Amino acid sequence: MQPHPGRFLEGPRPSGSPAAWLEDLARRPENRGALVHRQVLPARPARHGQLALPLPPPLADALAARGIERLYTHQVQAIEALRGGLDTVVVTGTASGKSLCYHVPVLERLLLEPGATALYLFPTKALAQDQFKSLARLTAGDAALLRAVSAGVYDGDTPGASRRRLRDGANLLLSNPDMLHQGILPYHAKWGRFLRGLRFVVVDEIHAYRGIFGSHVANVLRRLERVVRHVGGEYRVVMCSATIRNPRELAEALTGRSLTVVDDDGAPRVERHFAFWNPPYADETRAERRSANVEGAELLAGLIERGAQALVFTKSRVAAELVYRYARERLERIRPGLGGTIHSYRGGYLPEE
Repeated sequence: MQPHPGRFLEGPRPSGSPAAWLEDLARRPENRGALVHRQVLPARPARHGQLALPLPPPLADALAARGIERLYTHQVQAIEALRGGLDTVVVTGTASGKSLCYHVPVLERLLLEPGATALYLFPTKALAQDQFKSLARLTAGDAALLRAVSAGVYDGDTPGASRRRLRDGANLLLSNPDMLHQGILPYHAKWGRFLRGLRFVVVDEIHAYRGIFGSHVANVLRRLERVVRHVGGEYRVVMCSATIRNPRELAEALTGRSLTVVDDDGAPRVERHFAFWNPPYADETRAERRSANVEGAELLAGLIERGAQALVFTKSRVAAELVYRYARERLERIRPGLGGTIHSYRGGYLPEE
């Protein structure tokens, strides 16, 4: 199905906010009933907390070098819980600084306890690489911290020589449940040093571990715990998630442990608008709705046209390319060159792409 350019192009040139534009769009007869829900979350200021004991100077200096002078309330609560030996699940909003909830206690332990190790698990390789870069930027802020931390990504793309080096010398590994299951646990005798020193296991994005996949991951985590205890290790679990209704239930089902929930989000927030747009019926027969890909492309183009930054998530590679093409064509009709401001990004690209 091709886009219907006239439906979203009618009227004067853009003015006002994207939210106002969406309201006007929903009032058009052909879009009646499309905006099924809209909610505005007001802005809120940051709330900070104070740790009971100060951080080691190298870690405090590294945070200061990144412009972090104070910690949010949820970060303080998570760090104190982990200092107290409590398994913890952190559930706060996107971009609220959840990664510091585990980076800080892990780096503190690596500084204070030579021989300690930590394992970070992410559902995808891309997330592991992203957090590795974030961790590298943080540890680069202090020479002592840089010397204390030997980190690396251990996944299916890691070369053989690097795997041996990480196994024998690293104290912080970033991996995924599949690699833990296939590349580490079957060879636990060779991983004795790392597993005996294991003090933290971080499981990020736990909302991704549901259904059959979640059941598999739960068994892998139990296998990890059994192996670590067999070699004389003991660790705390740190889990993180986007906002979900039942974090404790999910975290405990995954680990078989009792976890402390940290959900008092102290990060600042700008005003947010949530809108649910359901494509209207294609015609009076009400047999089918308009294409979600076409509607998504038109909404994306309209937002870009009005100066908003936007992301569109699709359910397949083909849909990603279609939405990209439709939106780009529309933006080029509005102003030549505007279509070049958007790009598609999906799995399946070759490394050079």
